Amino acid sequence: MNQLQQNAVQHEHVMPSNDWSSFTSLDLERRTHVDTACAAYHLGRKPQTLRVWASSENGPLRPVRVNGRLAWPVADIRRVLQT
Repeated sequence: MNQLQQNAVQHEHVMPSNDWSSFTSLDLERRTHVDTACAAYHLGRKPQTLRVWASSENGPLRPVRVNGRLAWPVADIRRVLQT
């Protein structure tokens, strides 16, 4: 294993899989719906939690399905965060 591979292995658990700085603040969000990763970020949950809410239809908000993908209403995310 070369030095580059060793560094990658050492830092693999430290490096986040998502770049959280790429999400727009909810106050500045202009879209009506966001994807699962963005909704999870704003709600402080893991994306898989939101997918479970969608499949079991028992979460605090319901997504819209667009071409098989989940789109979460920004207005509902704001409502959940205010309560």
